[in-house]
Amino acid sequence: MTPEVTYTRHEGPDSADALDAFLPAYEEIYAEPPYLEGPRDVADFIEHYAVQAKRPGMRLVLAHAGQEVVGFTYGYYLAPDTRWWSNLQDVQLPPDEAREDGRRTFAIIELAVRRAWRRRRVAATLHRLLLDGVHAERVTLTVRPEPEAAPARLAYEAWGYRRLGISHPWEDAPMYDCMVRDLQRDPLATP
Repeated sequence: MTPEVTYTRHEGPDSADALDAFLPAYEEIYAEPPYLEGPRDVADFIEHYAVQAKRPGMRLVLAHAGQEVVGFTYGYYLAPDTRWWSNLQDVQLPPDEAREDGRRTFAIIELAVRRAWRRRRVAATLHRLLLDGVHAERVTLTVRPEPEAAPARLAYEAWGYRRLGISHPWEDAPMYDCMVRDLQRDPLATP
């Protein structure tokens, strides 16, 4: 019998303490194509997560099946000095659209589910619980371009996201599609 999936949400400093709980899921998921991450990538993730866990509005949601974490998502509000919008390669937002105040935009950094638990609405529930209580104008995320992450892209589009442009978040990073969902136009929409 398949165990029931339960969810826990961690906020602020509590999210930093939860890394060990979901790291095995991260390692498994991101070892798969198209990511093919190895030990160095995982070490980089751990280092970045320690910094991200300190950001304002940080929240993490874990999906559990028994004692095993089968999925996770986390994000935070973009800071006024964010480089998120300047990473766009093919579009330049007007200054007012790129302006951040620390509460305007919530960024989803990761949303991932172990293979055996996909297509069971785990990702949709993680997404909904992450955004529950977020008071922002919009939500943004990045996703690998077609066809690498077609299932994820289809889910995001079904949840109301639209493609804004191509993002190159750091020097050695691959290109991503930056997507945005306007919460003011559709604040009650749930995936």
